[in-house]
Amino acid sequence: MDEAGEAAFLAAAREHGGAVTPVLVAVRDDAAEDKTPLPPLDTLVARIPAEVRETLEELFRIKFTGVRRVPAKHLNN
Repeated sequence: MDEAGEAAFLAAAREHGGAVTPVLVAVRDDAAEDKTPLPPLDTLVARIPAEVRETLEELFRIKFTGVRRVPAKHLNN
């Protein structure tokens, strides 16, 4: 969201009586990222209950293809 969009959101929230307070989020340094090896895909998929895997397949035709690290800056806290 850019500054204009954020300003519009805050103005609309104030009009509706909502109190919007910003939340500070600590961002980890990617250089300090954990370098331990990632677990095998089969191990992680096995941790998902069978019913959930079936539902994911049924609704989204999901297929697990790999294990990757996601930089902290790309995660919503």
